[in-house]
Amino acid sequence: MEKLTDEELMSKVSDDNLDCMRFLYERYYQWIYNFFMQMIRDKDASEDLMQTTFYKAIKYRKSYKGGKFDSWIFRIARNLSADYFREQKQTYSNERFENITEVIAETEAGGDVQKLNLVMLKLSPEEREILVLSRFQEMRYLQIAKLLGSTENAVKVKAHRALKKLKKLFFESVEI
Repeated sequence: MEKLTDEELMSKVSDDNLDCMRFLYERYYQWIYNFFMQMIRDKDASEDLMQTTFYKAIKYRKSYKGGKFDSWIFRIARNLSADYFREQKQTYSNERFENITEVIAETEAGGDVQKLNLVMLKLSPEEREILVLSRFQEMRYLQIAKLLGSTENAVKVKAHRALKKLKKLFFESVEI
């Protein structure tokens, strides 16, 4: 079973062989968890959303009609992420980050990673998603375009703009 492709395993799951989902879980749980952590920055919420992703994959297994499994499961994860942001809209509003410069200034030397994480939260969920997928998950623009229902060039432009905005926010917070 371990030697089967993701698509073959999901076909078996779709045919009610739920034991095969264990192999898919082992292959993808860390990837999906990391996606949620980069987007949400909350371990408990990321763990819950990762579990919910696999629950929905089992629940809606009959909707799998072939194609790349990673795209299919990621679409589930992406939809859950969007739902989470809609539910938590106030938590992630820009008001929460009015004093981000002060918070960043408080980070210790070598705190560039912390600073980057804080600045990432200033981006919109859509901008953050593009950067997480392209830079942290190392997905190709064409694959991101398929996931987002867009074109490769549109994704490149969005990634470029989001990265430019991230750099601006990151460096404007540096005191001279």
